[in-house]
Formats: sequence, structure tokens, C-alpha cells
Amino acid sequence: MAVLSRPNAAALAVGTESGIRRYLPFLDWLVHYRRPDLAGDMMAGLIVAIMLVPQGMAYAMLAGLPPEVGLYASIVPLFIYGLLGSSRTLAVGPVAIVSLLVASGVTPLANGDPVTFIALALTLAFLVGLIQIGMGVLRVGFLVNFLSHPVLVGFTAAAAIVIGFSQVKHVLGYSIPRSEHFYEQVIYALTHLSQSNVIALAIGIGSILILLFFKQRVPGLLRRAGLSEGLIIPISKSAPLLIVVLGTLLVQLLNLDTTAGVKIVGEVPAGLPSLTLPSFDFNLWSLLLPTALTISFVGYMESVSVAKSLASKRRQKIDADQELIALGTANLGATFTGGYPVTGGFSRSVVNFSAGANTGLASMITAGLIALTVIFMTPLFYYLPNAVLAAIILVAVANLIDIKAVRHIWHYNKGDAAALIFTFIAVLGIGIERGILLGAALSLLILIWRISKPHMAVVGRIGKSELYRNVLRYEVETWPQVLAIRVDESLYFSNTKYLEDTVLRLVADQPQVSSLVLIGTAINFIDASALETLESLREELDGAGVDMHLAAIKGPVLDRLRDIGFVELIGEDHIHFSSHDAMLALGAVAADDRDLKPISPAAAARAAQKSLVR
Repeated sequence: MAVLSRPNAAALAVGTESGIRRYLPFLDWLVHYRRPDLAGDMMAGLIVAIMLVPQGMAYAMLAGLPPEVGLYASIVPLFIYGLLGSSRTLAVGPVAIVSLLVASGVTPLANGDPVTFIALALTLAFLVGLIQIGMGVLRVGFLVNFLSHPVLVGFTAAAAIVIGFSQVKHVLGYSIPRSEHFYEQVIYALTHLSQSNVIALAIGIGSILILLFFKQRVPGLLRRAGLSEGLIIPISKSAPLLIVVLGTLLVQLLNLDTTAGVKIVGEVPAGLPSLTLPSFDFNLWSLLLPTALTISFVGYMESVSVAKSLASKRRQKIDADQELIALGTANLGATFTGGYPVTGGFSRSVVNFSAGANTGLASMITAGLIALTVIFMTPLFYYLPNAVLAAIILVAVANLIDIKAVRHIWHYNKGDAAALIFTFIAVLGIGIERGILLGAALSLLILIWRISKPHMAVVGRIGKSELYRNVLRYEVETWPQVLAIRVDESLYFSNTKYLEDTVLRLVADQPQVSSLVLIGTAINFIDASALETLESLREELDGAGVDMHLAAIKGPVLDRLRDIGFVELIGEDHIHFSSHDAMLALGAVAADDRDLKPISPAAAARAAQKSLVR
């Protein structure tokens, strides 16, 4: 039975919440915490901690920092996000792309001084925190939409290659000098292969094979063995911990660090980090700002995309602006506890979700377990080979190269594909930050070009229905005295000249036209420049003996036109509710000139479709 709906302001305020719970999401799940959720939170917290210990150390080394910094960045930030994040399954901490951005942004400023490097990383985390919190408070999270999906795909693929190659030196066992240009490092590595440490190479390759076996084969083997998903997940995800244990024992028992020159992590300080402070040198801030902005945008995009994906599977919702506040506060937590910039990780979040995380308590449990590891277990990492940590990174970033997405974008739109390819080449050729900025700039230029040339279609009537479609796509009825044009874009200063030129050209080509109908079903906004163009267009058409009519204009747009006096200018009788109403008013069709039975849009389209041209 149909229900008559009435406008309801409260119901239309989709996605908005008032009160303190919007800013403190933990008040929602903590106050109503259910005992059955505890088992899932504990299991997820444990499994993610098992993954995060070796990953955190590996990503810290990728960033150019001591391995313990990765552990420090996995304690307080996780606890803070568990309280403030709107996602109940997002796993925050060090990630590969952010670590690479830290390395590329900080290395040129540190001049090889480890102490300065750590201080710069802390300051970078502080700036990222301020930027993200500011964006969240001002509710400007929409700005990240200027990083289009193709640009992100190209950036991520190139970053994955840079990340992977940065770890080759640990697997090969010899140093590769840092260079501003990626290709120079590749050439150096290829010309010095004779310096490879065979033992380190064997450890690295063996570790990679174990990781791939656990990732691709073990889950299937365990399912065929009849194990439950509750056991399959922790077993299959324990590979990083397994190779850490095996690699450490192998080096320690055989003294490979001294007899074979295998590089090891060495001493990792025990105990929780002391309070740390960022630099408040504003000149330094200005140098770090481009990197901070890049991390803020890229980190947020990575976090919110996986958070939304996982939340939709449980019919939960994500507050994008609150996510910015939560991530920003987590980064401030990393700043004051010896960490470096963090964000939500894709693989860990998926594991967190699959392992049964129900609330932010799972993140807090992970943080607690990492803290216990830092306090009691760091001496166990002394003989951990760098090649093992490199293997963890190499396998982790392999999934960042999304060939399927590249193919999909290429087949769908060559302009987007051009932005993807350009970003990919730019990141590899001129660097991370400049590459993604140029990619975003190209994406914006493509967007501006598209907006500047809106799609406009001359339409006619399908059969005797009330449907009006493009004359180039369907067999339709048109009228010599009436020109009906559908404008498929909002009208801005950038495209009004194109609109005016197109309309006047079509009118000039058809001297018998006495009425023009602009159909605005797709017009959501008309800016001041476009309004002036419409006023000028009306005058030019009037001088040519052509009446200007508007049809199917949306309510908010029509309200503005009425308030400014444009409707009065052209006359209320020149405003029509629909395209068909306009044709009736102009006498192009008769009131009784229609089918006895209504025709559906799908049936009319199938019956009348002529071709697939635009």
C-alpha cells in the first residue's frame, strides 16, 4: 500500500548527530557494551597485535627510524582512536605509504643525523595531527575528494614500487645510496649485484615464500581440514610472527651476524617511551608542511575508504569529519609518545574485522599488548634480521599495485587513465609529494575541462508518451517551431559561454524555431555568472524572435531564480513543471495526444532506441 510522505526536517538531516556522542563515539558502545562482544574484541585485539609488532618495526625502518619507534606509534594512537573513531573495526598504526612519505619528506632535512631525523618525524606527526583535527572541526573533509580515484591508484602503485625497492638493500645485504631520482637507485642496485650477501638473500627469499604460502595456501588447507574460521584467521595471519621467530633463532644460533655479515636490528630499548615534544620552529614547519599535507590527505583517504567499506558490511555508519578528528588526535598522541605519523591500515583493518572486532575496545587491547611487548619482550628482537622485516614489507605492499583497477579505468575513461599514468610516472620520476600534487592538478584540469563543456542534448518525444529523449539516441518526434534542449550539468562561470554559443548556434541553424525550451533536470546550481548569461541569452533570443522557456527546473534553483527576479523577467507562464507540460503549453502536442495506457520509461526506451551514439 502506498504511503503519502510529507517533508520532515528531522528525517532529511541524514548523517547528522548532535550532542557529545558525535565527538566521543566511545560513549555509545561503552555505555551499552555487551558481554558477547568481548570475545570478538579480545580475539581481534590479539591477532592484530601479532601482526602489528613485526609490521610496526618494519614500517619504522622503512621511514628511516629505529624499529622501536614503530612500536611506540602503535600504543597511544591506537588507544586514542579506539575512543574517538567512528569506525569500530579500523586498525590504526604505522602503514607503508605514510612511512615512505615520512622518509621522503624528512631525509633531505635531517642531514644524516638520527636524532634530528626523529625530532623531525615527531614534528611531522604534530603537523599532521593539527591539519586533520582542523579539517574535522571545520568539516572540510570534502577537500580530499580532489584526490581522484585514478590519481590515488597511480600514486599507490608507484609508491608500492618505491617502497618495495627501498627494501631490496636489506634482502640483498648491501647498501644502496639514497637518491632524488628513483631510476638512479635501480641502476646502482643492478650494477652492484656482485656485492650481495648470499645468506641475507636466502633469509629474505625464504621469509617471502613462507609469507606467501601462509597467505595463499594455508587458509584453504585449514578449511579442508575442517577447522573453524575462528582458528583459520589467527593461524593464517601468524606468518609474520613465525618468520620473526625463525629468523631470529637462525641468526642467533649460527652467529650469522658475525660470521656471515647478516644485518640485524640490534638493541631495542625496553620500556615505554618517555614524553616527547615536537619542534616549534615555524621555519621548519614551513619546510615540512607539503609532506604533512600529503600525509594528511593520503592517510585519511586510505583510512576512510576501508572504514566505510567495512562499516557497510555491518550496516554501520562512518562520520567522515569525526574520522579526521580521531586520526588527528591519534597523531598528536604519537607526537608526545615518541611515535611518528599513523593512519588506518587496510590489511590490519580487514583482519580486525574478520577476527570479530565489535567495538573500539579491540584497538585498546591491541595497544595494551604492544605496550607489554615493549616493556618485557624487546630483548628478544636483538638478533632479528633486517631481511625478515624487509620481506614483511615487500609482501604487504605487493597488493598495493591494483592491476584490475588500472584495466577498469583504462577501458572506462581514457582521460582518467591519463591522470593515472601521469601520476604513476611523476611519482617515480620526480618524487612522492610532487608526483601526487601534479597528478591531482592534472585531475582538476580534466574536471574543469569537462565542466566547461557540459553535455547538451536536443530532445524529442518518444511515441505518444510523456518521455523526452536525445534525438541522436532514439527515434523521437520533434517540432519545427520548438527547440527543446536538455542541459546535463549545473551552470557555472566556466561553462556558460559554451551554453550560450551552443544555443545560439542551434537557433541560427533552424530559422523556423520560434520557442526555445531549456530543460534543467540535471541543473543543481546556477551561479551569478550563469544567471547573467541566461539574462543575456534571453535578450538575444528575444531580438531574434524566439521565446525562452524553462522546464523541469529543480525547486531550490527555481527559488533562487524567482528571488532574483529572473522568473518575473521571462514570465511565470514561461516556467513549466516538465518537458511535456512545456510542449502542451506551446501547442506542440495536444492534451489528448497520448496512449490510452501509460508507457514505462524502460519499455519506451527499448521500443524507440535507435543507436548508441551520445
